[in-house]
Amino acid sequence: MIGRQFIRYAAIGLGLNVALYGAYLLLTYSLLGSRAAMTCTYCTGVLAGFLLNRRVTFRYHGGNFGALLRYVATYVIGYVINFVTLVIFVDGADIAHERVQGGVILTLPVLLFALQKYWVFPTPAGNDFSFLTRSAP
Repeated sequence: MIGRQFIRYAAIGLGLNVALYGAYLLLTYSLLGSRAAMTCTYCTGVLAGFLLNRRVTFRYHGGNFGALLRYVATYVIGYVINFVTLVIFVDGADIAHERVQGGVILTLPVLLFALQKYWVFPTPAGNDFSFLTRSAP
């Protein structure tokens, strides 16, 4: 099950990230700095990714509002990691932003998949983080 989900997740992620990285490059070469362009493309990717991963990757049938809140929280974590990485490696180490952002695009999705599988779109048998979404008695 994880294998098929990860393949669907990877296909969606690859398609989205290719399109979003292209948009990121266009924005940085024409209108915005690297962090502002990353913010715009990241937000667009979060919304598109939620819709696609909910339906296609995880085939989730639970409550959409709670899943959306967990999804956004997951991507806030990803955003902070992405932003800090740009600051450290572009501003601090003077590495080209294209390379840094490209590297983040290749590594961050593994963490995001795990959070989505077990917390954002859990199955009843696969919800190892159910204690985070239960209300107190």
